[in-house]
Amino acid sequence: MTSDLMDKLKILADGAKYDVSCSSSGSSRRNGNGIGNAASCGICHTWTSDGRCVSLLKILMTNRCIYDCAYCVNRSSNDTKRVALTPAEVAELTIGFYRRNYIEGLFLSTGVVRSPDYTMELLIQAVRTLRSEYRFNGYIHLKLVPGADPLLVQEAGLWADRISVNLELPTRESLALLAPDKSRDAVVGPMRQVHSLIAINRDERRHSRTAPRFAPAGQSTQLIVGATPDTDRQIVTLSEQLYQRLELKRVYYSAFIPVMQDSRLPALPRSPLRREHRLYQADWLLRYYGFAAHELLDEATPNLDSELDPKTGWALRHRELFPVEINRASYEELLRVPGIGVRSAQRIIRARRQGHLGVEELQRLGVVMKRARYFVTARGRYAGDIRLESGLLRGRLIEPSQKKVVRQMSLPFETPVVDETASTVTGEL
Repeated sequence: MTSDLMDKLKILADGAKYDVSCSSSGSSRRNGNGIGNAASCGICHTWTSDGRCVSLLKILMTNRCIYDCAYCVNRSSNDTKRVALTPAEVAELTIGFYRRNYIEGLFLSTGVVRSPDYTMELLIQAVRTLRSEYRFNGYIHLKLVPGADPLLVQEAGLWADRISVNLELPTRESLALLAPDKSRDAVVGPMRQVHSLIAINRDERRHSRTAPRFAPAGQSTQLIVGATPDTDRQIVTLSEQLYQRLELKRVYYSAFIPVMQDSRLPALPRSPLRREHRLYQADWLLRYYGFAAHELLDEATPNLDSELDPKTGWALRHRELFPVEINRASYEELLRVPGIGVRSAQRIIRARRQGHLGVEELQRLGVVMKRARYFVTARGRYAGDIRLESGLLRGRLIEPSQKKVVRQMSLPFETPVVDETASTVTGEL
């Protein structure tokens, strides 16, 4: 690798670090006659569900950009060194790193040069070169350029495993303030098109297994948290709509990190990482615990509690529903108990077929008793040392302030497995 290419790589890899929506595959593109296999890849610098540590080459094709988004380090008004890779260089770098066993796939994003269509054509050319010339079957996550022609969006999904376009900001007003060159329709339009094309492809695959796959790992997006005064309620409600209406695989949240001075940006140095952490926990509750956005947040409580995880906060606001008897509660009721996660709820359902469970058995089944004991009974016995109605209960449930919050980009699993006993960013729900 030449020194010039290495310099470009350093700049473009650094410019891509602010995009946290670097998803694991979920793809079924297996090795045919080429090299690489996307069927078991994971996210950057993390682990797949089978325990393997894998990585992706995460870069921008260029940090040049015609847009002037206030929150972006690559915005046109920022005084920074501008570089660009050609499609051939992207393909060469990817294959070179793969053959050295450094990576298992590619995450490719870019600034916008000339026009959305021109930029999208360059991205497609890079991944087409990888697939056609190098016969690379590894995982590819490709960013879509808002405003690109629908035909280019369709072609991108035929080459990539996962595609995504970042919403960045949750409301039209916020987007107009901080990214005036972009429109909400230009961002949401491709997402709707991708959703429709995935559904069509799914139907085609039912009739013919030889039909080409379109974005087999689905689509994802990212929201910036803290750059605008939008509430957590607005963000969580939007995420719920994206999951329900467009069947997104993931919505990622990125705490705003100021990289330059701008009068449009908030005066605070940065959005607390704990807020990002709480949003991921709320997101987990939407996807795997059966909660709705309006249950977690309403007009009276538009923002998540920074001291309590969202499920515990909900339980404290609905004490009339507790305690639940562990030997009679349904699976759905168990999932709503603080300290009981997906795995422990499943274990409880299985274990109580053999006999009634007592308080002593719950901890062995993975229940986090330091929280659950205030919300359950077992054989009629209440395990809490203070009553559920006590005003002291909230203080007992507050997490230690010194507990370190891990960034979402280190999430261990993309698969819907929640270990309520593990110290992951999702927390012990």
